[in-house]
Amino acid sequence: MRKSIIKLENVWKTYTMGNVEVNALQGLNLEVKEGEFLAIMGPSGSGKSTAVNMIGCLDVPTKGRILLDAHDISKLGESELAQIRGRKIGFIFQQFNLIPTLTALENVALPIVFQSVDRETRRKRSTELLEIVELGDRMEHKPTELSGGQQQRVAIARALANNPEVILADEPTGNLDSSTGETVMSFLQKLNRKEGKTIILVTHDKNVATHADRIEFLKDGKIIKSLNRKGG
Repeated sequence: MRKSIIKLENVWKTYTMGNVEVNALQGLNLEVKEGEFLAIMGPSGSGKSTAVNMIGCLDVPTKGRILLDAHDISKLGESELAQIRGRKIGFIFQQFNLIPTLTALENVALPIVFQSVDRETRRKRSTELLEIVELGDRMEHKPTELSGGQQQRVAIARALANNPEVILADEPTGNLDSSTGETVMSFLQKLNRKEGKTIILVTHDKNVATHADRIEFLKDGKIIKSLNRKGG
């Protein structure tokens, strides 16, 4: 039986805006198992972004617990959360978030710098990752010299730099045309099926969500429906 990697238990997130309290999450319960490909869907304002922040250790809940590898991280400070993020979770965003002055190789190597890895090992790892995403011939190109799809593939390679257990992809095809988006999703599927990576995809696009094995529908800060596409 596959182990649980991330578990949210009755998670609430309340923001105070002036005199008004806004509950972005209202008792969210969610479990992600090792090797799953999970999609979280919901309209704007459903709490998707807040859920991403919780799952990705970018924020802590107002109430409830977040378990990562069975360890409660709900009360950890920012420096401890940052260490966990660096080791455990790779992020892919809608805005590619590449540094424009760095080459593709340097962008991919950047997360490894913070793990005290020597230069030669960083370069070797980054080169291998760019070859995996079929950009071995574009390593010395800067983001402005790459297409949108190529930039997103650089971002995927960067997300894999520290060999994380979990890839968290927040609207990864949002800035791409449908054909390029399909290519990016195929890479994510391959990472899940061949490399065994746990993928958590956040999207509003039904076509994108169909690449996942399980879809959780979010509304008003909680899960309202689940769809297991594997039929079991």
